[in-house]
Amino acid sequence: MTTLNKAIELASTGRPDMPRPFVVALGGTTSPNSSTEKALNIALEGARAGGAETLLISGPELELPIYAWERKERSDAANHLIASLRRADGIILGSPGYHGSISGLVKNALDYVEDMSKDDWPYFHGRPVGAVATGAGWQGAVMTLTALRSIVHALRGWNTPLGVAISTAQPMFDAEGQCLDAKTDGMLRAMGQEVAEAALTRALLNGTRA
Repeated sequence: MTTLNKAIELASTGRPDMPRPFVVALGGTTSPNSSTEKALNIALEGARAGGAETLLISGPELELPIYAWERKERSDAANHLIASLRRADGIILGSPGYHGSISGLVKNALDYVEDMSKDDWPYFHGRPVGAVATGAGWQGAVMTLTALRSIVHALRGWNTPLGVAISTAQPMFDAEGQCLDAKTDGMLRAMGQEVAEAALTRALLNGTRA
């Protein structure tokens, strides 16, 4: 067993002497249990399999006031979002494809990351970030995934090797949130585990982030 695999095993058991990375997933729509939210939940299951503590911020939690840098007041939801991202060792972003790119809801939430610009770890600096995009066809899903990965780069995050685009032209999830396509399910879980493992490696090297 490699050192990293041993660390993942120990982290998943909750040993107090092992760092346990914190992974935050952000995205979806205002409708609870959207396809994007279901995909993020599966990715977080993968992150937990990699030893991570996880949090999902989705649905109505993303209904934030339009971001304006000159306004310093913040809603409780906005404060929760930024506090969670500041604590995060790894991040997973998810958006439906709206007209060839990410939704305004998700973009507005990501605009609040500007509040982290003066942090010791500004924006998503050095953190692994996975991305998942859904769309009613492959063109929209792939374009949205590309947009998400470009935003991660702009926010100084590290895109995971695996990103997941999902065409929902045919049903992809059941009412309980289970993925109906084994390949897509496996990709989502693998991406979540990539985020957790990269976050754990970073925590072990830095000694302070998890």
